[in-house]
Amino acid sequence: MQSMTGFGRSEHATSNFTARVEITSVNRKQADIVFNLPRELGELEGSLRKTVLNAISRGRVNVAIQLERAATAPKPFNLDCARAQALEAAFTALSDLLNRPIKPEAQDFLRIPGLLSFEDSGMDQAEALEAISPALAGALERLLEMRHSEGQDLKSDLLERLNVIEEHAKVIGEANPQVVTRQRENLHQRLREAEIELDLNDDRLLKEIAIFAERCDISEETTRLTSHLGRFREYLDRNESVGRSLDFLCQEINREFNTIGSKANDSRIAQNVVMAKTELEKIREQVQNIE
Repeated sequence: MQSMTGFGRSEHATSNFTARVEITSVNRKQADIVFNLPRELGELEGSLRKTVLNAISRGRVNVAIQLERAATAPKPFNLDCARAQALEAAFTALSDLLNRPIKPEAQDFLRIPGLLSFEDSGMDQAEALEAISPALAGALERLLEMRHSEGQDLKSDLLERLNVIEEHAKVIGEANPQVVTRQRENLHQRLREAEIELDLNDDRLLKEIAIFAERCDISEETTRLTSHLGRFREYLDRNESVGRSLDFLCQEINREFNTIGSKANDSRIAQNVVMAKTELEKIREQVQNIE
């Protein structure tokens, strides 16, 4: 189990480039990958995005890539051939005009603005990827280590709170048989106080009592609650993305507690429902940070 919060940094150098990669991730329901890399490397974003998505399934991930050319790496330059040919043609025309040979020297060409220009920002995609890929892999590895470590801390906290909820659920389950009996006694007491004679052979009365008892019975809810809590523990032990599943189980557990509280009409059960839901709300907050 992993958290969605983490940080990773790494760098890698080749003979031509040094790449530095920083990755940060925070909570997000879906996978949202944002790249910050040199404009000249925009074509590489698609393949780099796939690499990140292979490691991360949820969270907002910001990938910052810096690329520096090595000091010893040759810098490409541009030669304006049209200007060079124009200068050569000008000297030829001058030779014809003066009727004597005049040839341009090297310094004549170098004086022409823009004839030769070095491209400091020029980047070969393959060479750049050769430096970026190992740096990205290293940053992802450190990010996942941090997410896993935080995920284990979250797991410990969730298990403690889950134990508390299971204790409340146990108390509720033990009190369930008493609820029906107490509600039946209360019903008989009210009828006696109203001086209404009971005919135990009256099928309609027996049917109403049975319906009333069924409405107060929470055995089905406690059974489902026990199942949901057990499934929650199973998901905590899985080495995969379980955040959505845990969030869904929190909703189902909350629904069962709400039904139990409304059906039981018992102060002891109501108190345990309130305390269990308090712990469950804390669990739901933590689950929002699980991948």
